[in-house]
Amino acid sequence: MKMQRNIRLELEEVKNFVEAASRCSFDIDIFYNRYVVDAKSILGVYGLDLTKTLTVSYNGYDPAFEKYLTDVAVA
Repeated sequence: MKMQRNIRLELEEVKNFVEAASRCSFDIDIFYNRYVVDAKSILGVYGLDLTKTLTVSYNGYDPAFEKYLTDVAVA
């Protein structure tokens, strides 16, 4: 089942986000408009417009990653 969550990241949070995504065994993409990058790529995530709401898309489940996404989710 494909999951999607909307999040907001501050510049300081990018490293923590990439570390959380890298611990997962499944593929995770993060995108804004037409720009899609691998969520496990720190340079890719830094290249996105962090002032906007980003969408995380993934096919898998990891409780720690879900908790992290809940912490940075858009209300």
